[in-house]
Amino acid sequence: MKALDDRKLSLYEIDYLQWIEKTLEKLRSQDYANVDWENLIEEIEDMGRSERKSLKSNLIVVLVHLLKWQFQPERRTGSWEGSIIEYRRRVREAVSESPSLQPYLEAILTDCYAQAVKQAKAETNLSLEIFPTQCPYELTQVTDDEFLPQ
Repeated sequence: MKALDDRKLSLYEIDYLQWIEKTLEKLRSQDYANVDWENLIEEIEDMGRSERKSLKSNLIVVLVHLLKWQFQPERRTGSWEGSIIEYRRRVREAVSESPSLQPYLEAILTDCYAQAVKQAKAETNLSLEIFPTQCPYELTQVTDDEFLPQ
């Protein structure tokens, strides 16, 4: 444990915001030799993962609400429709801001649908067999504010 206690903490570990400001300052002044490259690279990688994780989460929410809308018509509310609209907006906005997310969105639809079915089952207490095994919605429908399954 002595080795950990003796090591000098980096600014990144002590004050994240100040580390960002100092890193930006060094990059702007082209002081590349003094940039904390290891942590900067890690942060950039994390940003990409975060964007994908957020997109996946938002897509699952849309799918859960579409399933609930379709398979519990007697429980439809404006709140459900509002959630569908909001999370569709988030999905569309993410792809609009980062078009390279579109292929990822297409690739994760099947996996997200499987997760959405599990969540919809838990939230509705409906039998798993009620829900289609394959996603019944096209990706264009999932992101289209005019589409609500009947």
